[in-house]
Amino acid sequence: MSPTFRQALVVGAFATLCALSVSLAIGMSNRSPFIVTVPSSTITTNGSTELGILTTGDATVTRRPDIAYLSAGVQSQSTTAAGAQRDLAAQAAKLIARAKALGIADKDINTSNYSIGPMYSTDGRTITGYRAVEQLELKWHNVDTTGSALDSLVQQGGAGQVNVSFGLADPKAALAEARGLAIADARSRAAAMAKAAGVNLGQLLRLADYSVSARTPSVGYAADAAPTQVPVGQLNVSVTVDAAFAIV
Repeated sequence: MSPTFRQALVVGAFATLCALSVSLAIGMSNRSPFIVTVPSSTITTNGSTELGILTTGDATVTRRPDIAYLSAGVQSQSTTAAGAQRDLAAQAAKLIARAKALGIADKDINTSNYSIGPMYSTDGRTITGYRAVEQLELKWHNVDTTGSALDSLVQQGGAGQVNVSFGLADPKAALAEARGLAIADARSRAAAMAKAAGVNLGQLLRLADYSVSARTPSVGYAADAAPTQVPVGQLNVSVTVDAAFAIV
């Protein structure tokens, strides 16, 4: 092989190698990076994988209601809005006076609804008059005499729309008891799950509380000549918790 041919061969090989290097660099720069990720929820501070048991707990305690919520309303109609308003004001004054005469304090008398609006003919084109409505929310603390209070509001106070529901003036103690029982229930369920899975239950990691309001549904009142009977009964105070426990 002549020196001239050998030199040409070396130069060609070097040029080919440079071209391949450039192509590889360009190809690598155009490719998207490949990244391996691990969900952060499975990482702990010591670098080990976090294992856990998720469960719920439920509990219900019963209490006798100690407060009644009375909803009492009046309404009026007139050919004018001003007339309906004046008539409503007179009726509301009578109802409020009756509530106070029963011993209901000012702080326990609240307006839950007040409205004045037109009434229309059957075809909806003509205003035939105006209706005014006022609804009061009253707190009655002697639940055993709820029936007689309703009778008085209707018969002497002129209330025409009446509903009643029962509740607890301070439900915190009942909720606290139910919450403690619900957490114990969640722990018991988690322990059973851990035993079935052949692992040991660790410390509590997370806890969420879902409480249910301690108040009965509203019940309508029907006027009757006989004294109204309103049984008080019992309230259910319920709590549900979501819990997460570690596995050790």
